[in-house]
Amino acid sequence: MADSDRPDPADEVRDAVERSRSGAPAAGAVVRDRFSADEVFQRVVAAADEEITSGNRELFFSALAAGFAITITFLLYSTMTAATNEHPVLSALLYPLGFIYIIIGGYQLYTENTLPPVALTLERLTSIPELFRHWLIVLTGNFTGGAIGAAVLTWGGVFGPEATTAAVHHAEHGLETSFGSLFFKAAFAGLIVAGVVWIVYASRDTISRLVVVYMAFLAIPLGDLFHVVVSFTEMVFMVFRGELALVVGLTEFVLPVLLGNTIGGIALVTVVNYFQTTDRRIEAVRFEGTDRQLTLREWAFGGLVGRSYIPPVDTTEGVVDDDSYRIVVPIANPRTETAIVELACALASHKENATVHTVHIIQTPEHGSQEYGGTQRRRVVNRSENLMENVHETVESHDVACETSTVVSKRSFEEIFTIARRENADLVLMEGEDNQLWNAARAERPMSELTRGLPCDFLVLKDRGRDASRILLPTAGGPDSDLSAEVASTLQRTVGSEVTLLHVVDDEEGREEGEQFLTDWAVEHDLQDAELVVETGNVERAIGRAAEDHTMILIGATERGLISRLVTGSLHLDVLYEVDCSVLLAERPGVRSFLKRLFG
Repeated sequence: MADSDRPDPADEVRDAVERSRSGAPAAGAVVRDRFSADEVFQRVVAAADEEITSGNRELFFSALAAGFAITITFLLYSTMTAATNEHPVLSALLYPLGFIYIIIGGYQLYTENTLPPVALTLERLTSIPELFRHWLIVLTGNFTGGAIGAAVLTWGGVFGPEATTAAVHHAEHGLETSFGSLFFKAAFAGLIVAGVVWIVYASRDTISRLVVVYMAFLAIPLGDLFHVVVSFTEMVFMVFRGELALVVGLTEFVLPVLLGNTIGGIALVTVVNYFQTTDRRIEAVRFEGTDRQLTLREWAFGGLVGRSYIPPVDTTEGVVDDDSYRIVVPIANPRTETAIVELACALASHKENATVHTVHIIQTPEHGSQEYGGTQRRRVVNRSENLMENVHETVESHDVACETSTVVSKRSFEEIFTIARRENADLVLMEGEDNQLWNAARAERPMSELTRGLPCDFLVLKDRGRDASRILLPTAGGPDSDLSAEVASTLQRTVGSEVTLLHVVDDEEGREEGEQFLTDWAVEHDLQDAELVVETGNVERAIGRAAEDHTMILIGATERGLISRLVTGSLHLDVLYEVDCSVLLAERPGVRSFLKRLFG
C-alpha cells in the first residue's frame, strides 16, 4: 500500500476520540454535551460527602441564611399579590427569588436536602441516624431563619396594609386546605425541588442553573403547591399577629407540608434517579469498590453499633472481637509522636496478649474529600505506611503485638471515638499539647462523648519532657483516679518510676483522716511503696508546689470530664497549664448523665 493510501494515525486517534460509546460521531449536532445519569449521581454524592461532614455550626448557620432568604419569597409574593390585584401569574413572578439566592448561593435548604444526603445514605456511605441528624439541623436553621424574617415583617413596618392583607390571605389559604390535599400538593413541590437539585448538578453553567431554578420554583405558586419553609414563615407571621395558635399552625399546616415535601423528594426523585443509574454510578466515590460502605447494622443504627459515616480512606479492619488488651494510639504525625507510642508500649508490656494499634489520622481540607479516589487513595495509604514503619519497629522492640492503619477524614477527632468502638479498645492514648487532632476537636465540637459516654479508658498526654521517672498522683478517690493509679503502678514496674501520692484536705483537723484514706487507697491500688503526702488548703496550690519536684503529673478528670474540657479549652485546674512537667490526664467511662457531663 502506498504511503498516501495509509490512514493518518492522527486521523485515526481523532476519529476514535470523536465517537461516543454507541459509535455516533461526537462532532456536530449529536455531540454529547451533558452528563450521563451515572455522572450526575457521582456529582451529587461528592457534594453530599461535603455536606454530611460539615460541622454543626456551619450547617446551622447556612440553613439559617436559607430560612431568612425564604422571607424574601414571602415578602415579594405578598407585595406582588397586592400590587397586581391578586393576578395569578403576575403576583408569582418574583416568588423564586429567595430560592435563587439559596441554590445558586449554596445555602442549606431542607427540601434541597432530600436528594444529596439521601443519595449518600442509599449508597450506605452514611447511616440513617446521620441523615436524620443532618435533616434536623438544616430544618431547625431554616425554621429559625424563617421565624426571624416573619418577626421583622410583623413588627418592622415592611408590609403596607394591602401587602399585609395578602400575606394573611396566603397563610389562611394553607390553613383552610385539608391535611390530605396539603400533603399531596407538598409532595409535588418536593418532587419539583429535588428535581431542580438533580438538574442543577447536571448543568454545566450558572445561566442554565438560573433558568431551571426560576422556572421550577415559579411552578410552586402557579400550581397552588406548598413549600414547608415558606409555609412555616407564613404560619409564624400569623402567630406573631395573634391570629393563630402555634400548635394549630404546626399540626394542621406545617406538618402535612413537611411530610409531603419529604416523601415527594425522596420517593419520586431520589429513589427513581438512583435506580435508573448503573453500578458504575458510584465508582469515583467508593474508592476501590464497595469496601467503603457501612454494614447493614451500622447503616440502620449508626454510631450506636459502630459508625455513622465512612471516611474517604479507612484501612482499619472491621469490628474486633477478641480477648486481647487493645490500646489505640491516634496520631497526626508519625515522625514527631513517637513518645506517645513508647508510652503505649510500656503500658501494654505488662498485659497478657496486648496489642498496640496506632492509627495515622489525616484531616482532609475543607473541600477535598472527593479528591481521595483511585490513584490518590493508594498514594496516601502508601505514604502513610512508609511513615508508620518506624512505629512498627518501636512497638515490636517492646515485644508487643503491633497494628497500624490510616484514616483520612474531615471528622478527624470523631474518628477516634468510632475506631475505639469498632476496635473494642480498652484504652485510647494520645497527645494533647498543640496536637492537630485536638485542634480539630475544638472545631468539630463532637457530641458523641457528651451524649453516649466514653467508649473506653482515655489517657491524654501533655508532653513537656517525656520523663516519667518521678510521678505525682493527686487523688481524692473515684474511677478516674483508679485509672491514674493503674498507669502509675505499671510505670513503676516497667520503667522504675518513683510515685508520690498527694491528697489535699481542708484543714489540720482533717489531716489524720486524710492520711488514713491515702494509706488505704495506696494499698488497694498496689502503690504501697509510693511516698504519701497529705496537704491542707487549696488543691491547685498544693499540686503546683508538689509538681516542682516531679517530672510527670497523673491526674483524673474533674467535674464534666477531661475530654469535654479539653475540647472547650478549659481544664478546670489552671495549675495544669502552669507546671513545667508533663501531664497525663485520665478519664474512665462513667455513669454521669448528659446534663452533668455538659454543665458539671
